[in-house]
Amino acid sequence: MAFGKKQVPISSKNSMAARNAHAKAREQFKTYDTSAIQPKASKAPIVICVIIVICVIIGAAFAIRGCTADAETLPEGQEAVVTIQNGAGAKDIADTLLEAHLIGNADKFVEYITKNDAAGSLIPGTYLFRGGMTQADILAALTAGPASTADHATIPEGLTRQGVAEEVAKATSGRISVEDFMAASADASQYAGQFALVDGAGTNSLEGFLFPKTYAITATDGAEEVVCMMLTQFGDETASLDWAYPQERGLSPYEAIILASIVEKEGKPDNFATVASVFYNRLASDRPYLESDATTAYEVGHDPSAEEVHADTPYSTYTHEGLPPTPICNPSLAALQAVCSPEDTDYLFFFFDDDGTYSFTETYEEHQASFN
Repeated sequence: MAFGKKQVPISSKNSMAARNAHAKAREQFKTYDTSAIQPKASKAPIVICVIIVICVIIGAAFAIRGCTADAETLPEGQEAVVTIQNGAGAKDIADTLLEAHLIGNADKFVEYITKNDAAGSLIPGTYLFRGGMTQADILAALTAGPASTADHATIPEGLTRQGVAEEVAKATSGRISVEDFMAASADASQYAGQFALVDGAGTNSLEGFLFPKTYAITATDGAEEVVCMMLTQFGDETASLDWAYPQERGLSPYEAIILASIVEKEGKPDNFATVASVFYNRLASDRPYLESDATTAYEVGHDPSAEEVHADTPYSTYTHEGLPPTPICNPSLAALQAVCSPEDTDYLFFFFDDDGTYSFTETYEEHQASFN
C-alpha cells in the first residue's frame, strides 16, 4: 500500500450506473402500495361519540318525562265508576284510572304498584271511586275488591219510603236518584215472584217492607238492586216471627205490617207492646177507630191539623174504621214483634206529654183526666 494518498470510501464514488439504479428505484417506490404495512386507525373515538349521543337522548327523554305535568284529576265530591277487566295488568289498570281522571300519571301509578309489590294482588271488578283519593287509597281499594268502595246508606227505623229514597240518593251522591228509587219501589207486585212476603201488598208500594238497616251499595247496584237488598233483609229479619196472634185477630201479615207501622210512629221501643195492645183493643171494640194522627200525617206530609185528621180521606183513622190502606212507614223489628206479641191489657187510650211520658187508660174519662 502506498502512503500519502487520500483514502475515499467506495460508496462515495458512485458510478453513473449506480446513480441511474437509485433514480429508478425512487420512481418505483412512489407507486408502491404500502397500505398493508401502514398502522390501522382506531375506532374508539367513533364509539365514544355514539355512546355520548345515546346518553344525551336518554337524558333528554327522562328530562321531558320529569317536566311533563300530571293530568288533572277529578275534584273531591265527584265520582267515577271504573271496571277492571279480568287479566288486566298494572299498566292497563293505570291507563284506565288515568282515562277516568282518578290519577294524573299512569307511569307513576305503575311505579307505585311495583314499589308495593301489589301487581299480583289487583282484583278485577267494578269500582266506585271518588275524586281526591290518593294513590294509597286507590291501591288499597284495588287489593280489597269492589265492595271496598261501596256507598253505605243507613236507613233509620220508621222512615217513610220517600225518606228511604232520600237517604239512598244522599249515600250515592245522586247516582241513584230519589225518583229512581221511588219508581223502583212503587209496585210491590213487581217483586212478588221473587219475594212471597210482599204478596199481600198487591200493587201498592213497598212501604213497610224497606227494612231499616245499613246497606252497602256497590257501583253496579241500581235502584232495583237496592230495593231487593231491603226486601231480602226484611225476609231475613222477620223469618222467626210468629204471625199467629194477628191472624187470630183477623189480620193478614200485610195488615199486621200496617199496624206495626202505626205502632212505630205512635210509640217508643220500650212501650211498643203496650201501644199495640191499645190498637188491638180499639179494633175489637164496638167503635173500631184507631184515631191516630200519624196516619193523616203520612198522607199530608206534616203534623196534621184537627180539620185534616177528621177529613174524609182513606188515611184518616178518625173518620174511617180499621186500618189505613197501606203502611205509613217502614217499621223496626221491635214494632213488628210487638204486633205479633202484644201486651195483654184493657187499655183503649194513651196520651204522651212533651217530655215523652206516656199515660195509658181504659176509659175515656180517665183519658180526659190525663190531660190535666
